Amino acid sequence: MKKRTFIEQVERSVKNNGYCVIVASEGARYKNGKFLADAGTKDSFGHKQLGGVAPVIATMVKESLGYKYHYAIADYLQRSARHLASQTDLKQAYSVGESAVKMAIKGEKSKMVTIDRLSDKPYKWKIGSAPLAKVANNEKMMPRKFITRNGYGITSACKTYMLPLIKGEAYPDL
Repeated sequence: MKKRTFIEQVERSVKNNGYCVIVASEGARYKNGKFLADAGTKDSFGHKQLGGVAPVIATMVKESLGYKYHYAIADYLQRSARHLASQTDLKQAYSVGESAVKMAIKGEKSKMVTIDRLSDKPYKWKIGSAPLAKVANNEKMMPRKFITRNGYGITSACKTYMLPLIKGEAYPDL
């Protein structure tokens, strides 16, 4: 990320829309490769622990443009907000859990349950598995084709991939 280009994009968004919403990964980097939010620690695999990208970006915007800001950190919220799950998410979560239990009962070890996409339109998927030796300590990055050329938006390919995942409301019974 080039700081100047980023700030110009924020300023343009505020000028055109009256506001700017920024969504950033903890893995966001400066143009020189340095993480915006390097916490200075490492996990058990030796990867850098990242955290706090939101206040870094908020401070950058405030210092450069003087704009007020509010930031939210999804963190545990994304893991605990069952009431916000989509129907797709709910179906897949139950299927993953059920499959994991079946694998354990069968004595299958060192495997991870996977969700394998079969098609986009119509959205179809199946449950699979992968050996932990193949997936442990590996990162799967968002495909470059999902990010606009300037790096500040998502493409139609990204929307095609993501929309089925948020389809259908699944409020819990009260």
